[in-house]
Amino acid sequence: MNEDATRWIGRAVIHLDMDAFFAAVEQLDDPELRGRPVIVGGDPKGRGVVSTASYEARTFGVRSAMPSARAAALCPDAVWVRPRFERYKELSDAVRRILEAETPHVEPASIDEAYADITPGRHGGEDPVALAGRIQGRVGALGVTCSIGVSTSKTVSKIASDHDKPHGLTVVRPGEEAAFLAPMPVSALPGIGSVSAERLAKAGVTTLGALAALDEHTARTLLGSHGIGAVQRAAGIDERPVAPRGDAKSISNERTFTTDVRSAEEVRGAVSALSRKVATRLDRAALAGRTVTLKVRYGDFTTRTVRRTIPVATSDAREIGDVVLELLGTVWSPGIGVRLLGVGMSGFESPAHQLELLAEDTGPDPQRAKLARSVEAVRERFGDGAIRSGRSFDGRRMP
Repeated sequence: MNEDATRWIGRAVIHLDMDAFFAAVEQLDDPELRGRPVIVGGDPKGRGVVSTASYEARTFGVRSAMPSARAAALCPDAVWVRPRFERYKELSDAVRRILEAETPHVEPASIDEAYADITPGRHGGEDPVALAGRIQGRVGALGVTCSIGVSTSKTVSKIASDHDKPHGLTVVRPGEEAAFLAPMPVSALPGIGSVSAERLAKAGVTTLGALAALDEHTARTLLGSHGIGAVQRAAGIDERPVAPRGDAKSISNERTFTTDVRSAEEVRGAVSALSRKVATRLDRAALAGRTVTLKVRYGDFTTRTVRRTIPVATSDAREIGDVVLELLGTVWSPGIGVRLLGVGMSGFESPAHQLELLAEDTGPDPQRAKLARSVEAVRERFGDGAIRSGRSFDGRRMP
């Protein structure tokens, strides 16, 4: 074949999606689990949910986000494993470093997926398909596998990465986007949930080709303000750039409880721990934020989100925790059941530090920063309970 006929022209974006990531890591670390149905998630005797199921378990119909009790009924011989997020993050970071060794334009989407811009001539001159194959091989050398989609946009690459799992490499060349997407169900398009898919089906729109053919009025009628964008993406048109990690708009952490928590000690201790985790992530990203957000999901599944903007940007766990505890008092009282808690920071600015009264501006306190890193290291190794602040005992500061 003529070399010019296969040369990649224009933008090239990959979407890398790890295959059954959590379960694959467990099978990597424990050879006895290989070839067996493995489910990573909450207690099947409680009200937990499935985080990830190995492909052996998926043959029984087990899926992510499925109630654990339902998964246990479908696959009674499955091996259940509690999540080990520190280990998953370790592998996730290794995969990210593989991507960043090939291009600086990497956008992590979650712990097990990421986008990368590998446009020829932007950073290197290598053919995108060959580069994607090398990335896939380097990930495989870690002991886990991934599937990769290669195309001219984030939307098409994400759909392509799911087209041939596990360990697939699906290439959609420039000009082939619409034809590749056309026969797929509308539910394949990110952002089209079950409600939207049902509304489209009632109008006779069941494939992405049919969605791409809608006029502006019909698209708005069926999908509201997102209709035009959905029609464009269904045709393979998506100009969104790959945004590196530093472009993140917010950093947050959440915790879901297997049973409702009601005591001040548990709830306040949990939000304090979440505040510390958010602060750690801010420090690692060299970010500081001004808007603190608290999310509370009650036992009846209703959710309240409250936020407060502070005068000076911070990444300090104590300052974040103080604001979060004040917010907590506005939406929760001891005795009310809580199912989920979340803490987040946004409104990023350059990291700032609070000055001591009448002190000179000499920069961040290195001793305090060193202490914070040391405390976090102890907690990462021995758990959050290894070092506790006074307020975490009963909701009040120690005298």
